[in-house]
Amino acid sequence: MASISTTLLPSTSTQFQDRTFSTSSSSSSSPSIQSLSFSSSSTLGNKKQNPCSVSQSVNKKLTVSSSQQSPTTYQLQKELCNDAASLIPKMTNQSPKLNPVQRTAATILDAVENAMLSHERRRHPLPKTADPAVQIAGNFFPVPEQPVRHNLPVSGTVPECIQGVYVRNGANPLHKPISGHHFFDGDGMIHAVRFDNGSVSYACRFTETNRFVQERELGRSVFPKAIGELHGHLGIAKLMLFNARGLFGLVDPTHGLGVANAGLVYFNGHLLAMSEDDLPYHVRVTPTGDLETSGRYDFDGQLKSTMIAHPKIDPETRELFALSYDVVSKPFLKYFRFTPDGEKSPDVEIPLDQPTMIHDFAITENLVVIPDQQVVFRLPEMIRGGSPVVYDKKKKSRFGILNKYAEDASSIRWIEVADCFCFHLWNAWEEPETDEIVVIGSCMTPPDSIFNEHDEETLESVLSEIRLNLKTGESTRRPVISEKVNLEAGMVNRNFLGRKTRFAYLALAEPWPKVSGFAKVDLSTGEIQKYIYGHGKYGGEPLFMPDVSGDGEDNGYIMVFVHDEEKVKSELQIINAVNLKLEATVTLPSRVPYGFHGTFISNEDLMKQAL
Repeated sequence: MASISTTLLPSTSTQFQDRTFSTSSSSSSSPSIQSLSFSSSSTLGNKKQNPCSVSQSVNKKLTVSSSQQSPTTYQLQKELCNDAASLIPKMTNQSPKLNPVQRTAATILDAVENAMLSHERRRHPLPKTADPAVQIAGNFFPVPEQPVRHNLPVSGTVPECIQGVYVRNGANPLHKPISGHHFFDGDGMIHAVRFDNGSVSYACRFTETNRFVQERELGRSVFPKAIGELHGHLGIAKLMLFNARGLFGLVDPTHGLGVANAGLVYFNGHLLAMSEDDLPYHVRVTPTGDLETSGRYDFDGQLKSTMIAHPKIDPETRELFALSYDVVSKPFLKYFRFTPDGEKSPDVEIPLDQPTMIHDFAITENLVVIPDQQVVFRLPEMIRGGSPVVYDKKKKSRFGILNKYAEDASSIRWIEVADCFCFHLWNAWEEPETDEIVVIGSCMTPPDSIFNEHDEETLESVLSEIRLNLKTGESTRRPVISEKVNLEAGMVNRNFLGRKTRFAYLALAEPWPKVSGFAKVDLSTGEIQKYIYGHGKYGGEPLFMPDVSGDGEDNGYIMVFVHDEEKVKSELQIINAVNLKLEATVTLPSRVPYGFHGTFISNEDLMKQAL
């Protein structure tokens, strides 16, 4: 899961020119694609969709047009648009060797699944939040891996302090979706731009998770997709089929089900790719600027559970703090931390009555701030034909406050905050003079807008200041800025994480929900400065990289991937965070789809990478 900026879909006619499909580590290749053009006027789930039509021919032009269509043509074009996903390279090295029993079981299970999907398509058209024709259209359409390309063209001057690699995660499905697909379901792909003494390079690679490796070998999607497929009776059936495949040894789920497509953090010599449905995966940046997956990372056997995609590193102690949630059995939530050299603390079980979707949390100098909000998991809803991700209007949102070094949850303090759902929390700090904890986050309404369809006009993401009074047990919440503007995906200066900060840098989701630029917000005054990418250009999360050679919290640079939907070109922009002036633009050799979260690793840290 990731930021709301990922629920965008460009409204334009776009021609993709990813010339070749390179494979991962193998020498096999797929046919080259000369061109692919899409046109759409949808968002990923909240706006009316004009379906795309696709005419397909290998090594020839693929044309996708958009217009209002009759219902019959709409269904035909949606099927054709789904077929375009077959252009995603399968990267199959060899077919798995099966014994006679396994071959028979595979044939029967495949036939059952095909019949079941065919029947379901006739009865229940996919909602936009699970329709691949919507979810991976436009610049969300996946791209192949790209090996390192060196000496990229640069306009302007890259600041001298930028020495290292900018890495950004995202969802990029390897195979054509065979049923429901939400953008969050895609396989993790990391895009890396390396800066080394004036030379700039680019590469992108899949994170080779357990499910990715098996599906690459099988040549198709097999693992259930947590958001797009697990709805109603079909979702239950998909789980049963997957378990049956596991019993016959056709798949192996014991080493993880996750996609590692959301967060990235560099900690103790390890670049970790994360999604909250699995353990992290360790990815190495090679000396040439390429990326390679070292494997699923359990901190030398210490981590026995999943870890959410937004762990926090204290800028002073260099400790890492994290949560893990379970959607099936108690304890539904656990808190733990790691020393700077990777030694894990015992789990602290956080008492919750029901499993809650917790994508993010916050730390202060001495405390952790844990949201327990109104989006919950209720698996029995699938039996009634619904989604297991539910907005519980009767539940009261609250924040738990616990000492960072607590050995159990007996001292946790819960403070209610009415009608509050923050998918992301940007920072938090203590104000001892008033005995308050200040939390900065973007409050989203409706809370389940990422997972379920809503009228676009009702959607909001309001940057808010939440004050939790430890003395009275009361809370207040107010918008930080007076202007009505949707802000999501971004950060503060991470050197001040957990301490009082003045500035936040957040994606400007205007017009909703496209990211047309970013905003620099003064959290103390509410003043907002906007940086707009330009006509027909859209991006994602702005990354703030501090320049430690100067003074001031905002002394540094913003780095962001930007895509020109008219020219079908992607670039990396580097903007001075003090005056919001463009310093440099790196022209990238291939398209970069809109994605999730990123980080920057200095050359000094790259030299200390673990094997």
